[in-house]
Amino acid sequence: MDFTYRQPLNWRWIAAAGLFLSGFIALMAGVPLSERPDLMNASWLTKAYYTLGLFVVGGLDLGTPVGGPVWAQALLWLAYFGAPLLTASAVIEAIFQVLSPSRWQLRNVQNHTIVFGSGQLTIGYLRLLRRHSPDAKVVVVDSQFDPVREQELRHKYRASTIVGDLTHEYLLQNLRLKKARRVILLGDNDFQAFEAASRILRRAPRLESRLILHCHNLRFMRSLQNTDLVEKCEVFNTYNLAATGFVKDSLVAHFEQTVAKDTVVIAGFGRFGQSVLEELHLLAEDEIEKVTVVDRDADRRVLVVAEQNRLKYNFTQNVFQGDISHPEVWRRLTNTIDLDQNQPTVILGTGQEQDNLRTALWIKGRFPNAQVFARTNDISNFALEVGAENGIKSISITQLVENNMPEHWLRAN
Repeated sequence: MDFTYRQPLNWRWIAAAGLFLSGFIALMAGVPLSERPDLMNASWLTKAYYTLGLFVVGGLDLGTPVGGPVWAQALLWLAYFGAPLLTASAVIEAIFQVLSPSRWQLRNVQNHTIVFGSGQLTIGYLRLLRRHSPDAKVVVVDSQFDPVREQELRHKYRASTIVGDLTHEYLLQNLRLKKARRVILLGDNDFQAFEAASRILRRAPRLESRLILHCHNLRFMRSLQNTDLVEKCEVFNTYNLAATGFVKDSLVAHFEQTVAKDTVVIAGFGRFGQSVLEELHLLAEDEIEKVTVVDRDADRRVLVVAEQNRLKYNFTQNVFQGDISHPEVWRRLTNTIDLDQNQPTVILGTGQEQDNLRTALWIKGRFPNAQVFARTNDISNFALEVGAENGIKSISITQLVENNMPEHWLRAN
């Protein structure tokens, strides 16, 4: 969905309009000028032209007021002094903006949201933020910007953009952290994000619980769960957030409707697959008979998850190591698990969208009774159309994240 945003009216335009009207009304009221007495009888268009000239040379070529109504003389003197001063202030500020743009952009900002990172996750967040808080002030910081993305941030999402590193103290002291509404760290470097969070909270403790941090690496995120810093922030992972919404909205109701306990196949056991398994344990464990994991590195990944989560599953867990595209993997799997029985759920959740869709089509053709999901990263019209034609449900990580982003991240207060 596209949005049109209202640009705030700059105070200089208001001041310029007021000063122009002051000078124009004074000349129309018949104030005579020492150097141009003939201007009294000139047309209104001529008087408007000379009034505009006040912003460039003041009244130097017109002379001073020598008569007319006192109130009109006062208005003209106001325009004489105000117009050139306004022009000079605009020129001086433009020079300072060129010399130090970030500092001048932020000189009066308050109650603003600071976002670090300019990737697709930032765009998704800003799209939702503008839907909930159209007038929110946003500052996006990144170590570098793609030129087209920077234009999108500035014009479509009306955000100020600043090049810099949030771990640098000079930048932090100019971001007016003590006046910020919240800080959201959506960059690509997890260690840098936690370092920035530590420095931000030390400088602005009031942002405790208002600092939101995205961590790409689930293993790293889990290892920091009990640290003091994590307790002061909201730390999340996109795949974890997506999996929570996916299990809650798409799987739990299906499990409750089936009479027998369910069979689930998770093909692809990366961050999304691991998060789905965790959510199945938390939200639907009593509805499930067995969960089968398929992945190229399944044995190691299952051991890592077991070590870090220390979860005890009530359902049976099977592990098959191999590529989800390899027929031999599915031959071994179907020799062990009967997918013809009841309504098994098969989730093709690898990061390879083409493999997910192709394998989903094969499984649905071979086991029409199965509920089959094929993952894409962004929203794909192609995958949705093919899925609708073949009884496959296409799920987008981007869409799931946006649908399940907590509302308090978007509120104006």
